[in-house]
Amino acid sequence: MSGHSKWSTIKHKKGAKDAKRGKLFAKLVKIIEVAAREGGGDPDSNASLANAIQKAKDSSVPKDNIERAIARGTGEVEGVNYEEMWYEGYAPGGVAVFVHALTDNRNRASSDIRAAFSKNGGNLGEPGSVGYLFSQMGQIICNGDEEAVMLAALDAGAEDIRPSDDGWEVITQATDLPAVRAALEAAGISIANAEVTQLPSVEVTLDKSTASQVLRILDALDDLDDVQDVYANFDIPEDIMEELGADA
Repeated sequence: MSGHSKWSTIKHKKGAKDAKRGKLFAKLVKIIEVAAREGGGDPDSNASLANAIQKAKDSSVPKDNIERAIARGTGEVEGVNYEEMWYEGYAPGGVAVFVHALTDNRNRASSDIRAAFSKNGGNLGEPGSVGYLFSQMGQIICNGDEEAVMLAALDAGAEDIRPSDDGWEVITQATDLPAVRAALEAAGISIANAEVTQLPSVEVTLDKSTASQVLRILDALDDLDDVQDVYANFDIPEDIMEELGADA
């Protein structure tokens, strides 16, 4: 399985644990607040907000939390002014890493992200060093009959459908994600995860030792409060993933 799909699966399972201590909820309401500030509080006319709300609902964020985040974003109640930042760097094995951060303290975020790279065998790069390798796309991990998935997804405008550990990985244009998801759900397809993500144009296949190092640095970055998402262009063979127990 491709690295972006495998990492999405790992993050999804990790997210279920993070939710128990509030870390995931905090990140999800933050992106709602920023989306509402930038595009308004109506999800019908703000696609970024609609995607952020759906992602929060998928992770069982309470309705009140979502509504308060929107109110902070639109200025109805006082909130923190978060700055969106992108960091680019390399993990061991030459793996490109693209980090999306939302922070109220640029110096703290930069320092923490740089430390996560350096302490785990990576290097923070210059702007533009790896971002060109990634494209914003919609990604849906779902489970269902192959023919049913293909018919529903392709009819709704999906770009590609690939096998995944959890069934199928459906790739869409970012703007088409809600429509394709709705079509799959209408066809009775179970959705494991759906998000707007950054997909790499090329991938680096890793051996066991390097794979362990790469997963360690991605996990360290993902654990930072200022970091919203981490993307990387790696591929780890299934037998190595099983040895590492990364999806346990």
